[in-house]
Amino acid sequence: MTKFLLSLHVLAAILAVGPVTVAASMFPPAVRRAAPDEEGSGGSTLTTAATTVTVLHRICRVYARLGIAVPVLGLATALAMGVLGDAWLVASIALTAAAAGILIAFVLPGQDELLAHLGAGRPVDRAATARLAMFTGLFNVLWATVTVLMIVRPGSTTGA
Repeated sequence: MTKFLLSLHVLAAILAVGPVTVAASMFPPAVRRAAPDEEGSGGSTLTTAATTVTVLHRICRVYARLGIAVPVLGLATALAMGVLGDAWLVASIALTAAAAGILIAFVLPGQDELLAHLGAGRPVDRAATARLAMFTGLFNVLWATVTVLMIVRPGSTTGA
């Protein structure tokens, strides 16, 4: 049962968190390309770029919701393995919570704000895209750290 839960946990991480990290990373530069210049011009290329931004945002929102399966399956796996109190797992849980908090509090609302600017045909503030890129990068670094902790599992003797 442990290996089955672990397999589901890893698959959920790949299929749910992976798309969010990639789409969120692509979002700020895509917004910069989609935004009209100061004169409001852009033509048909703008429409294609705006569609790309909308799709990237949708990917982030949908897969963020699906991503709840990752910690749920992770906790079930940890319980089955008897490692719920191990330091590496506690650190992973804290980092996962921090990543989720950044996604919910900064990344998705930042995307919403930039989409609203695009929808209104207003130029996008470069500082806002840089801020969003920073929060996205932090989100990605946290998930990368969790991934390393899950692979290395300091002090683990479970053999799974």
